[in-house]
Amino acid sequence: MANTIQEIYDFLHVIAPFQYQEGYDNAGLIVGDPQSRCTGVITCLDSTEEVIDEAIEKGANLVVAHHPIVFRGLKRFNGANYVEKAIIKAIKNDVAILAIHTNLDNVITNGVNERIANRIGLEAITPIVIKNEIDQSKGAVGSGVIGELPTSINETDFLHALKEKMNVSVLKHTQLLEQKVSKVAVCGGVGGFLLKDAIRAGAQVFVTSDYKYHEFFDANGKIVIVDIGHYESEQFTINLLQELISRKFSTFAAHCTEINTNPVNYL
Repeated sequence: MANTIQEIYDFLHVIAPFQYQEGYDNAGLIVGDPQSRCTGVITCLDSTEEVIDEAIEKGANLVVAHHPIVFRGLKRFNGANYVEKAIIKAIKNDVAILAIHTNLDNVITNGVNERIANRIGLEAITPIVIKNEIDQSKGAVGSGVIGELPTSINETDFLHALKEKMNVSVLKHTQLLEQKVSKVAVCGGVGGFLLKDAIRAGAQVFVTSDYKYHEFFDANGKIVIVDIGHYESEQFTINLLQELISRKFSTFAAHCTEINTNPVNYL
């Protein structure tokens, strides 16, 4: 029996309850009829018009994105910008759009930050800041994660390994402190708000993104801040969502997008 879009929403709600999204967020079903039968899923970070085209081409009528395509109310739908163009195309072609954003950031098990921590080899991870507790099988809810490397390594070796494991061509960092790295804090996306907590927790390195020039000074010789880029920090969330959905549902195919939606380019 075919599964409905509502059933996929309900499953994702179990993974990362939508009430755990931040107050400014707009996670949830943004476009589409929840009772429609799902014909296929495309997972992505950004549900751009190109991703909607990809869904149409693959016969998928649901896009599951990390970032909500709509954050604020839209007063007109005339294709004036990338948001309106994507929404118009999705509605015209009966493609639903579901976003699972800061709620997926805030859960640890099967969350954005656990996936990053696993890629860079952190063990015994816990939230940098605990926000709430849910039942034992789910564990803590909170912002970012902090964990231990299996063995301490010098800072330069850690940075080179980080570039390789996170598949990034460039990273920005504060002055190295000539110390061994054993404890690392991580926050996918914008993580500067966790800096003091990462320092307090004893991390030697804080891996995140979207740091502004003057904010790098806040390291203050106490920690190495590493900015790997917003898209780059969350890119493996695409695979995470595809894997979760594929393991649960067998009546349709779930595909990782083949579109690179990163708006930032490097020369």
